[in-house]
Amino acid sequence: MTAYSIVYAPLDQATRTEQVVERLSNAIISGILQADEQLPNENELSRLLGVSPVTVRDALNTLRARQLIDTRRGRHGGSFVCQVSIETMQKYHPLRMMASGELADFSEFHCAVIGHSARLAAQRSTPGELKKLGQLIENFAAATQPDIRMQTDMRCLLTLASQAQSARLANQELEIQAEWLSLVVILYREDAIHSEVASAWNTLLAALYKGDSLACYQLAQKMITQITDRLLECKLRMDTDAPFLQGSYRK
Repeated sequence: MTAYSIVYAPLDQATRTEQVVERLSNAIISGILQADEQLPNENELSRLLGVSPVTVRDALNTLRARQLIDTRRGRHGGSFVCQVSIETMQKYHPLRMMASGELADFSEFHCAVIGHSARLAAQRSTPGELKKLGQLIENFAAATQPDIRMQTDMRCLLTLASQAQSARLANQELEIQAEWLSLVVILYREDAIHSEVASAWNTLLAALYKGDSLACYQLAQKMITQITDRLLECKLRMDTDAPFLQGSYRK
């Protein structure tokens, strides 16, 4: 599972142009899709996202108007991600676009999913499965680049959900990641926050090995809550145009 498979995962049946714009815009602003990266063509985007070509075309027109993508003609032409300015990042960043109450509500839902996943994983995971999760956590702790930190944290969360052996929980976590990825990547530009989350993962892993389902439930929820608190702090700085965001993007 990669960040790209989350970005280009099918949208639900109620999809409208705005949802496609939001998905791709968030991926561009947060750096999941990087400058000069080529998007899939319109037909491929239509297939991947599960929407009509007309919806994709309208969404791409909106992204062009926001100067998030540009279109190049010729043999190697197509839609490419623009180099996004600090001002555009601040204006369209998903944290800025999301109300604080909406973020808190989203976090509560994520806490419920990952908390129950951890509780069931404590009861159902094999030593081999926990070893696999431990290796992913080690990779996360050792990562130095924000995008790698984001990717490995995503894999940790999806692996934990899969080890609950509940298809419903795993699918819910997969859907959550489509929105969660573009929010947390900004945090992983900060080494202190990355270390804090890595420590939380290691504490959770120790509880999983002990099979302590209640502790796992509580620790998983605490980890998501701590990340959300950091996101809310970042949003406050962003909304007041404090230098935190600019400093983070220059790293």
